[in-house]
Amino acid sequence: MRRRTFLSASLGLGALLGLAPLGAYRQPSPRARGAGPALAEMTLVSGSGLAFGTTVTIKVLHDDAWAAEAAIEDALRQVRKIDSLMSLHQEQSQVVALNRRAIVTAPDQHLLYVLGFSQQLSRLTAGAFDITVQPLWPVFRLACDRGALPEREQIAAAKNLVNWQRLELGRRQVRLQKAGMAITLNGVAQGYAVDVALAALHKHGVRHALLDTGEFGSMGRKTGGQPWMLGIAHPRRHEAVAARVVMDGRKVATSGDYATFFSPDFVHHHIFDPATGDSPSELASVTVVAPTGILADGLSTAFMVMGADRSLALAARLPGVDAMLIDKNGAIRSTAHFPTAPT
Repeated sequence: MRRRTFLSASLGLGALLGLAPLGAYRQPSPRARGAGPALAEMTLVSGSGLAFGTTVTIKVLHDDAWAAEAAIEDALRQVRKIDSLMSLHQEQSQVVALNRRAIVTAPDQHLLYVLGFSQQLSRLTAGAFDITVQPLWPVFRLACDRGALPEREQIAAAKNLVNWQRLELGRRQVRLQKAGMAITLNGVAQGYAVDVALAALHKHGVRHALLDTGEFGSMGRKTGGQPWMLGIAHPRRHEAVAARVVMDGRKVATSGDYATFFSPDFVHHHIFDPATGDSPSELASVTVVAPTGILADGLSTAFMVMGADRSLALAARLPGVDAMLIDKNGAIRSTAHFPTAPT
């Protein structure tokens, strides 16, 4: 039921935005970058692999096809590493271990980074973003499999386990304070994988690339010196494009009620409001453009919960962040500088 989106405050804002992903590549400014005539002489090399339950694709422009292939393979390796650490389904995942035993010793540095980032985002959004919503998932999934919705008491019991402040982080261990708690990093892991993969490409000398892990990142330009472009799926019209987005060096993430849903009217879906234990009711999809993939990914989830007014107000306070929000009736609202291309 997942549709692809690609169709062709206590720590303060500075702390959140300044928390750079491990080894992250930061795009040079367009003025410093320059397209350069050499692009016409470069070869487009593509590669793909499985991770996060989807096909990850990477396109690279390079003057050495062998070097491009090596860079792509390294980037895919990094993506698979993040997936293996943060998956809800792989036995070796540290997230699986944490959810099972309520504790992980010697946590991987990537996991610590993503958990720390998630806690900061929870503070920033007053709890709208919360990775401890995972106990709500099986309640709705099991009821949906029976063709029903969960009972109010079941939702209340699962909601009682949701509290991002009861996740303890330390270099030596990570611990959930209450029995039955569980986390999901599905709202940030794919965006983080974009950041790590782009860093790997850059380390290999790649300067022009487009990356799709389910969320998106780019470097430089495509053949002909034109910017990379994305089509953002319309949440209600299958295979229709709601907007075309110019990739300007920032990262792009989309969340929507259509990705996985528990009722055919999309009222109940995989994004949960921690305050209610059910799905937020206003928005059908949110696309966020941000300086890092993890921030774009996390904010797209948080904005679904927060609704249009609060989300647009927060986006206006965050440097380099823009958003496009589509409500259940199809009305679109965007920040002033959302990089939409002419249709």
